[in-house]
Amino acid sequence: MSAAGEQYVVDEHGNRVAVILPLREYEQLQEDLHDLAVVAEWREEPTAGFDEFRKRYGR
Repeated sequence: MSAAGEQYVVDEHGNRVAVILPLREYEQLQEDLHDLAVVAEWREEPTAGFDEFRKRYGR
């Protein structure tokens, strides 16, 4: 499966060794990676149930 606009760099045997993406797509991938890193960082943090959340922040 190929994304629109991507191009491949191949070696002398025709094996794909790199990909060229449109800049916008690359930037979106970078944002997605950052978001995943943040999620992983907070993964082990304690959570609060809805009732606890309402006590802290609700009216």
